[in-house]
Amino acid sequence: MRYQITGKHIDIGEALQTHVRNELGEVLEKYGQRPTDGTVIFSKDAHEYVCEVVVHLSSGLNAAAKARATEIYAAFDECGEKMDKQLRRYKRRLKDHHKDRPDPVEHLMGSSYILAGEPDSHDDEPDSLQPMIVAEMETKIPSLSVGEAVMQMELAGAPVLVFRNEKKDGVNVVYRRDDGNIGWIDP
Repeated sequence: MRYQITGKHIDIGEALQTHVRNELGEVLEKYGQRPTDGTVIFSKDAHEYVCEVVVHLSSGLNAAAKARATEIYAAFDECGEKMDKQLRRYKRRLKDHHKDRPDPVEHLMGSSYILAGEPDSHDDEPDSLQPMIVAEMETKIPSLSVGEAVMQMELAGAPVLVFRNEKKDGVNVVYRRDDGNIGWIDP
């Protein structure tokens, strides 16, 4: 497995990198996953350290976790516990996913845009209804079943997931509703 361990505006020592490789490797080995690479990013937010971990599994799915603590090792350990909990919760579903799908998840390419936010004052009326595009990027749209899409959304900790429905061959959306349930848009 390839690891990319970085720090945003902080130095990451060799001891911490070794600790991350060992601990994350144990978590992934415990659940029999086949990770291809993992990204660990440490940053500082006021007096707390923030640790973000994203692991790409060979099936095409991603698992993500984020944690904060006043010490950098504690932040990673808490993040590792969250990753362990996610993989434990979805272990059976991940194995079922591999059984039905011999090949990795297929991805389509799409465009992703970041739009400028509206000004805070409610008195001003916008000059036009066209939003200002701040950034344009390529994004991957996975081909999944609805159940796999919900699992991927929860593993990644995302509020919404756009995917290509394998059964109907159309673009669908799953999202977390305010009441805690999952919504599914099938146009």
